[in-house]
Amino acid sequence: MARRHRAEKRPVVPDVRYNSELVGRMINVLMHRGKKSVAQRIVYGAIKQVAKKIEGDPLETLQRAIDNIRPHLEVKSRRVGGATYQVPVEVSPDRQVALAMRWLRQFARARKGLPMERALATEIMDAYNNQGAAVKKREDTHKMAQANKAFAHYRW
Repeated sequence: MARRHRAEKRPVVPDVRYNSELVGRMINVLMHRGKKSVAQRIVYGAIKQVAKKIEGDPLETLQRAIDNIRPHLEVKSRRVGGATYQVPVEVSPDRQVALAMRWLRQFARARKGLPMERALATEIMDAYNNQGAAVKKREDTHKMAQANKAFAHYRW
């Protein structure tokens, strides 16, 4: 058990252009080695490319894409009497968004031969249309939880 207190959650600072906490969080997730201006340029460029492809609000598109990726169940390892079980647990709303953004970043980076801006825009569009690698990752996570629901009574 933890002997110290838990770190308190800091409020998410909204981004400067759209004044959106979601975009501010996406910038922070994408940021690498403290280079926030580079991350801002990538996210804003991706949002601009999404706006060109779809009529309507690009922030609404981003929100819908993240909603399509968010996992509702995941498995956590639990050691019981020498055996390790994959126990399905519900995911908190904050962690759902964090995982969705992390998966967007991961699969955008995996697209080789494309600038990050375009790769992120493509991943957002795929997630918006309920297809692509991030949606498959969510489905795999749900399948894993479904397959291990026999161990749900080990939940802590």
